[in-house]
Amino acid sequence: MVNTQLHPSTPSTLDRASHWGQGRRLEFIDFRLRWEGRLNRSDLMEFFSISTPRASMDIGRYLELAPGNAVYDRSSRSYLAAREFKPLFPDNNPERYLSELLAREAGVMPKGLSFIGWVPPLAMMPRPARVARADVFLQVLDAIRGNKALTVVYQSMSTPQPRERVIAPHALAHDGMRWHVRAYCSLRERYIDFQLGRFLEVGPSQRPGSDGSDDAAWHRMVPLVLAPHPELSPGQQHAIAMDYGMVDGCTTLQCRQSMLFYTLRSLRLLKEGVEPPQAQQITLKNRAAIAEYLPKEAAQS
Repeated sequence: MVNTQLHPSTPSTLDRASHWGQGRRLEFIDFRLRWEGRLNRSDLMEFFSISTPRASMDIGRYLELAPGNAVYDRSSRSYLAAREFKPLFPDNNPERYLSELLAREAGVMPKGLSFIGWVPPLAMMPRPARVARADVFLQVLDAIRGNKALTVVYQSMSTPQPRERVIAPHALAHDGMRWHVRAYCSLRERYIDFQLGRFLEVGPSQRPGSDGSDDAAWHRMVPLVLAPHPELSPGQQHAIAMDYGMVDGCTTLQCRQSMLFYTLRSLRLLKEGVEPPQAQQITLKNRAAIAEYLPKEAAQS
């Protein structure tokens, strides 16, 4: 079994400021050894466009920092990960690997920037694209950066026709499917979320902007204590606890109050008891304690 502890020689002063400095190349060595079990000089030379002596020096430096992590195999002319391998970098974990794999498959990360060499067969759930106009997005970013207000024409789902309003954006948010702009709305006189793809017109406004410092729902963090559904069998509850990395039967997520609706909807916890336990799988253990912060749909379930 691969040891998941960090290597005791993990340095705190590696050159990580330079994207292509030695620190970055040492990360590459650490990554390839852990997830592909082997590495040779040509891997470094091809990925970073460096010379053979430079690659040899980098491998030598890595072995100085983590002498028990790799052994040289003469038959394959490669360095093989040792059984007692301990990652040198804290973020060299399954989450990093899987996130990078997903980013590659989605086309977000170019293959030339990914440390992954061999790619396992992978399937992704197809999702329709959510379109955001570049000219709109640029103005939104500029407004957030400069604390400016915007005059916009926005198509809300609560009204049949688009309406003009002034908004003061201060942040972006993603609900797992769509991008939102968090902004103060002059029409609603409060902070709300606007879907980035529903702006029909965007222009400057002379009204003052906002840095969001008074957006209480954005700044307030609400703990969500998740536990296996109590109506599952002991074996099923154990499986769910392992799946979510629960400790003592629960795990806690820190969620912005403004993101509670989206988060609970994604976790199928807006209304509990609607779906069978095998479908819902988890429960919000502290629902009563945080009821004042929950959206109406969740607080009343």
